[in-house]
Amino acid sequence: MKFSLSWLKAHLDTAASLTEITDKLTDIGLELEGLENPADALRPFRVAKVIEAGPHPNADKLQLLKVDDGSSEPWQVVCGAPNAKKDMIGVFGPPGTYIPGSDFTLKPAKIRDVESFGMMCSARELELGDDHDGIIELDASAAEAVGQSYADYAQIDDPVIDIAITPNRQDCMGVRGVARDLAAAGVGTLKALDTGTIDRSGAGPDVSTNDPDGCPAFYGCTVNGVSNGSSPGWMQARLKSAGQKPINALVDITNYVMLDHGRPLHVYDVSKLSGGLVARKATDGEKLTALNDKEYVLDATMTVIADNNGAHDIGGIMGGAETGSEKSTTDVLIECAYFTPENIAKTGQKLMLTSDARQRFERGVDPAFLDDGIDIATSLVIELCGGKASEVTRAGTPPTDQKVISYDPNQCATLGGLEVAAEQQKAILEALGFTIDSNWQVTVPTWRRDVGGWQDLIEEVIRIEGLDAIPSTPLPRKAGVARPTASPEQLAERKARRAAASRGLNETVTWSFISGKEAAPFGGGNWSLANPISEDLKVMRPSLLPGLISAAQRNADRGASSIRLFEVGRRYLAETEHPTIGLVLTGANQARSWQSGGATKFDAYDAKAQVLAILEAAGAPVGKLMDFGPDDAGPGNHYHPGQSGTLRLGPKKILAAYGALHPSVTKALGLKGAAVAAEIFLDAIPLKKKSDHMRDAFSPPALQAVSRDFAFIVDSELPAGDLARAVKGSDKKLITDARIFDLFEGDSVGEGKKSLAVEVTLQPTEATLTDEDLKALTDKVVAAAGKLGAELRG
Repeated sequence: MKFSLSWLKAHLDTAASLTEITDKLTDIGLELEGLENPADALRPFRVAKVIEAGPHPNADKLQLLKVDDGSSEPWQVVCGAPNAKKDMIGVFGPPGTYIPGSDFTLKPAKIRDVESFGMMCSARELELGDDHDGIIELDASAAEAVGQSYADYAQIDDPVIDIAITPNRQDCMGVRGVARDLAAAGVGTLKALDTGTIDRSGAGPDVSTNDPDGCPAFYGCTVNGVSNGSSPGWMQARLKSAGQKPINALVDITNYVMLDHGRPLHVYDVSKLSGGLVARKATDGEKLTALNDKEYVLDATMTVIADNNGAHDIGGIMGGAETGSEKSTTDVLIECAYFTPENIAKTGQKLMLTSDARQRFERGVDPAFLDDGIDIATSLVIELCGGKASEVTRAGTPPTDQKVISYDPNQCATLGGLEVAAEQQKAILEALGFTIDSNWQVTVPTWRRDVGGWQDLIEEVIRIEGLDAIPSTPLPRKAGVARPTASPEQLAERKARRAAASRGLNETVTWSFISGKEAAPFGGGNWSLANPISEDLKVMRPSLLPGLISAAQRNADRGASSIRLFEVGRRYLAETEHPTIGLVLTGANQARSWQSGGATKFDAYDAKAQVLAILEAAGAPVGKLMDFGPDDAGPGNHYHPGQSGTLRLGPKKILAAYGALHPSVTKALGLKGAAVAAEIFLDAIPLKKKSDHMRDAFSPPALQAVSRDFAFIVDSELPAGDLARAVKGSDKKLITDARIFDLFEGDSVGEGKKSLAVEVTLQPTEATLTDEDLKALTDKVVAAAGKLGAELRG
């Protein structure tokens, strides 16, 4: 929320400096997001007088001016403005001045062979308005200010403060609410509320509410005989400081009251209405064109303001285009209503429509401020546009019941950790608008919808007193060495992350939300936001790979030749979220060199090697894993069907998927070149429960290990890992490892066959192995391999 310093001081009587104010805003929870002064860009510009004006010798539409800006010598300026003339006073930018509205810096130049130094400026060039038909012409009284900085002359040295308002602080959605907080924190005194003096006469308009759930209260009055034009400069300046564009006096008044007091209103042109106004539910399929010139289709859950001709206003969100005020408007109806926050939020989400009014109503405006709000708006209309006001028609009853909370001042130290005197607590709460009786029964003001219990009162006291005043007190702990508290799952995740990093992979953190286009190649998202901040951040990711692929391309665009990325995060499927490690490898695996020749690319086996190492570090039983090719269970259509697989414990329990990404996926996500990827499903890893006893002491074997080699003829389609696993399982007591060390394919082994050589490591524990023992073991190995159709090679 933005507002100028002078606007704040219209409600806050303070001598504090700008720095003191902004520091205190952050201290009390209204975090400073930005601070700028529009005068800074205009300080180089000077008030100047045209002392000579004549025709340009080489151009009919240009003039040659002599401009006095207080310098020792006048400037020669070529000017094309039609209103430039002798003795006029305007705003001059000397050479070297940056023109914000045109985005260039002035330099001496020749225009039609005549030298020109600097320029006389228009309002648009200084970003003071849209007028570009001529240069700024100041009042004759400005003659005394020639040579002075225009920013000082125009008194626009007014810093603009930008603060973040959390959703629970609806009371600070207006400048007065911010001033109230600062006054409670000791930065000045809150000025009395001025609702103006209004001479009302005549019956009020016909307004009513038939939707007590959506619009419990609807107040209205008319002002006849208004003259609508431009709003005054002070109001326009304040609206601009808040990022609003002035439109006309009537519209500007409603916007000003909304920003000033957090109270949205709406003004109708009476001549465009037919009959009375009523707040009612829309009918299914009812259509309305809003002030943004877009048509919206409504349903029966939405509240509208309608007359005999139909709906004209999406209640509490945006007015209609058909009944808005114009410069020709002479009679207006001012609407000041209370809309239920929950209904406003649901309607805005359904229509995908945001507005300043919706922001305030869905947080909850002050239900007791309807009379004051309509009086302030009516007073401003009469002051700026003239006219005669009617009585106020009050339809319905606003929900002004106030909560009463029993409070004990001692709870501040108990829960908040800060000793604050009871009288000081009372002074803080009363300054914020709470009322307190002698028994510490605290009545919550109607503008503090967020306060529901005594804990909230403590929060109010603490934030005003200062969070930095809370002493740092360590939590009590038992003597001795602290016991580990991480769960097996957390420990496994830490080990996996460390293993990935130690293998040369770079960790990334990407968005949990992606676009629907990015999610589509991975089966689409199961969860989508109805009202996302961006279409690119709409779907909760079904896989970590889209974010990693995008990160890989960003690195490639910046010249990275070998990209190795991983991420530990969550993927979101229909039933729940799943902890996962994703990795993407693309570019060169090994750089080109005189020894190896050209650069080598990553392949599916590189991804598999990374997966096995990370799984082993995480505690997975890597020796028991089975390697499956693509099937209905995995790895998914985003992998290349001939260069991918899954690692499983049994046919159904998938621990990881790996392989080359399908070219259609990399193309769809904008990744140039081939890439391999993998996904490790951390929640599928079977982990040992934490035990209370220490691990067994290291006991190396007393006898030397023995190795034996076997060569088998197998079907060419048989995975080598299956053979190694079968051999190792033939004698779990003696065989400690079985490793494939050779592959041969050729005519000598037969068509459709291959030869796999296995090195078997034997570790005797009780006695040295005899020939009989080795023969018995050989028989077991051959038998186990035979179950897979393997034959011992002669």
